[in-house]
Amino acid sequence: MIQAAIALHANRPDEAIRVLEVTSPYELGEPQPTQNSMLYPVYLRGEALLMSHRGREAVAEFQKFIDNPGATVNFPLGALAYLGLARAWAEAGDTSRAKAAYIDFFWQDAEPDIPILKEAKAEYAKLQ
Repeated sequence: MIQAAIALHANRPDEAIRVLEVTSPYELGEPQPTQNSMLYPVYLRGEALLMSHRGREAVAEFQKFIDNPGATVNFPLGALAYLGLARAWAEAGDTSRAKAAYIDFFWQDAEPDIPILKEAKAEYAKLQ
């Protein structure tokens, strides 16, 4: 995961995807009782696929978070996966699904000045 994160930070998404191949068989395995990051490689892979403009493939990765809410519990990437899903649908050219995913990401009582929320709202507005 660390190697993949470094590759993403260096704008080398294909390297990140390659490094994360070994995690695929284990991504939905049983986590340690205090560990809720078992889907972290999935998130990184989704981000790498987005960076590579492979929206439909990224959709499948982010969808794993939505399909397995018990695995993410209160892990912050569980919430950010909705934003990743929205971006992936937008990259794939499916505006209606992208809009729906953005709406799922927005929460009612969030602080309006949170940078990621402001960024997401700007992206959503461009879809209108």
